[in-house]
Amino acid sequence: MKMIKADQFLDAKGLACPMPIVRTKKAINTIEAGEVLEIHTTDKGSLADLTAWTKSTGHELLESSEDNGVFKFFVKKGE
Repeated sequence: MKMIKADQFLDAKGLACPMPIVRTKKAINTIEAGEVLEIHTTDKGSLADLTAWTKSTGHELLESSEDNGVFKFFVKKGE
């Protein structure tokens, strides 16, 4: 598995839905198209939420994984 280099990191651990998405929206607006945002959450619902959100907003979910209850996402900003 190749390491994805994130341009920005968002720590949304401990936040309940919909806060991880709200914070993600704010953070993605601060990076340029093509850059990558790394997001860490502990909310189980964020897997479905972030997957659906990236599809509906034109961003690309490059990778998602779970490690000891922490969900990690790499989202590439769309055009």
